[in-house]
Amino acid sequence: MNSQPREKTVGFVGLGSMGSPMAANLLKAGHLLVVYDIDKTKVDQTVSLGAQAGAGPADVARRASRMISMVDTTAQAEEVIVGPAGFIQTAQSGDLVISMSTIDPMALKRMHELLAAKGVALIDAPVSGMDKGAKEGTLKAFVGGDAAALERARSILKDMTAEITHIGGIGQGAAMKLINNMIFQVARITIAEALVVGAKAGIEPKQLFAVISKATGNSIAFQSAGSRMLSRDFVGSRLDSTFKDMELQTQLGKSLQVPMFMANIAQQVCELGRGAGLGSEDGAAIVKVYEQFAHITLGDGD
Repeated sequence: MNSQPREKTVGFVGLGSMGSPMAANLLKAGHLLVVYDIDKTKVDQTVSLGAQAGAGPADVARRASRMISMVDTTAQAEEVIVGPAGFIQTAQSGDLVISMSTIDPMALKRMHELLAAKGVALIDAPVSGMDKGAKEGTLKAFVGGDAAALERARSILKDMTAEITHIGGIGQGAAMKLINNMIFQVARITIAEALVVGAKAGIEPKQLFAVISKATGNSIAFQSAGSRMLSRDFVGSRLDSTFKDMELQTQLGKSLQVPMFMANIAQQVCELGRGAGLGSEDGAAIVKVYEQFAHITLGDGD
């Protein structure tokens, strides 16, 4: 039974490794929430924190005037937002949809047109900061869409993020996120190469990490990925998700007639990792590909 006023309720679809803590932060901030995920366990966990359970995206939109989509792929986002059982089926004129997934900018433009025909606003607000940022509420949001729609979403976004940047029109938040991810993901592969070649050259991996941490090669990517590689911490953002991002990155470059030399090479390395069965592990597990070719292992997690 729904006892929450629709105009004050936020809908949230997609309770994965980032979506669950993001929804939890909204509840902590006092928002009324109705949630849905294909994994009922995730729904039950969020309901135990104070949310109500929705029967699906259309039911979520029936019970909330502002809806968030935080799913993995472009196809999933389209299904949730404009599919036969999506938000669009029950959303009302004046409602707002916030797409927070890393998806195809062109798909966002298509969904924007479909929703606008019903008087429903759409902004894209993908976030950077990974699982840690989602839990701590320190994510960075890159927003694409109408400035007035962003202002309507700000009271929601601020309770999941530490920084909100309006990039431009619809889809430009997603484009910015893809570019950010490209820099991080290509760097992560370079870091794997560097650590393995260093170990092969006889440099103790922990010493290499300590020295680079104080040198010009240091970066957020080096600290994040390098530490995971050395500690063998491969639970986190999946390599399959990295590959999805890389497909979108190279697709964006192709559509704009921009050569994507490094992104294409990185995608091929990522594909090697997936072929080796690493798809469900964190992207830092790509180091195992280099270790296999070099016949060396960086460490045992000690």
